[in-house]
Order: sequence, then C-alpha cells, then structure tokens
Amino acid sequence: MNDGTVLGPDGRPRCAWGLSAPDYTAYHDEEWGVPVHGDDALFERLCLEAFQSGLSWITILRRREGFRRAFAGFRIEAVAAFGDGDRERLLADEGIIRNRAKVDATLANARLLADWDPGELDALIWSHAPDPETRPAPVSFADVPAVTDASTALAKALKKRGVRFVGPTTAYALMQACGLVDDHLADCAARAGGLRVPEDQRPR
Repeated sequence: MNDGTVLGPDGRPRCAWGLSAPDYTAYHDEEWGVPVHGDDALFERLCLEAFQSGLSWITILRRREGFRRAFAGFRIEAVAAFGDGDRERLLADEGIIRNRAKVDATLANARLLADWDPGELDALIWSHAPDPETRPAPVSFADVPAVTDASTALAKALKKRGVRFVGPTTAYALMQACGLVDDHLADCAARAGGLRVPEDQRPR
C-alpha cells in the first residue's frame, strides 16, 4: 500500500484524511467524490465551500446541520427571500460561521440563482467536469492538485454570471466534493463508491 492510504478498523484502506476524525470517516466513505446533482444541492455545496475558505473542512462539516437550519435547507428560493432581519439573525447564529462577507455572498448568490432556469446551475457546473479517462487515479496526496484548468474555468464562468465568493481553489474543492472528479487515492477502497452502504441497507 502506498503512503497516502491507511488501513481502517474494517481492514480496508482509506485516504489518510478519512481516518483522522469520525466526522471525516463518514464523509469520506459516503459523500466525498459522489456525484451531486440538483440546483439546491449544488447551491448548498457551493455555499459551504465558500464558508470553508480559510478554515478546515471539518469546521464546516461539524456545523453543517446548523447551516442547514439557518439557511432553510439551502433551498434557493427560500434563501433568496431572506430580508434584513434574516441577515442579522445569521450574523448572530453561533451554529454557523458568522462571517459578514460570506453571509452576504450567500444571500446575494441565492437572489441571483433564483432567476436562473431550473437545472441551469447544475448544467453549468457539470459542463466543467473533466473526462475521467484523462485523469489517472492519484497515487499519493502529492498527485492531488488544489487548482486545475477546469476549476479555473468553472470559477471564471460562475463569476461571469455574477456568482460571488468562488475562486479556482474553492471551485476545485466543489468539484471534488460533488463528484466532478474522483480524487480518492488509487488504493483507497472508497474509490468509485467502494465503501458506500447500499440504499436498502442504510439505517432508517
């Protein structure tokens, strides 16, 4: 096994970060790199990646339910209707990251996206997914980039349409999180969904 993966308690190899905390293990096994579709779902990921800027992802992950409560489940139309009172509520909410610029960008992006056609955000983001055949599986963390030409193009396309607080690094994190790219290491059992629990076997 190469240096980028470690054995989990079930004896299967995982990307090392996926075993660094229980919150990370569930996210690594079940979510990271799994394709995400739907405007609201992608809006949530876009917002959370923006809030993560300058912070560790686990900080956001541990507050995700708080974010969902605060931002009406990240339903674009609902957030677009937030007013000044909601803004003040958000800036006082200890369950989220109370960063004024990030809160304002989230509200502005919701108002913008509410005027887009259904499926338009999904189509724009996924139009920047690279051909997986051109991306060999990373062997070590040194092979996993922070920015790519595709993420730079995605950030540029979003900014051109008026979307705020998204740069090439944030865009690439979004691509990783939403399955536009699969950056699980070559030896990782989660690559291509190998650790996900089938729908009919998940706890109800």
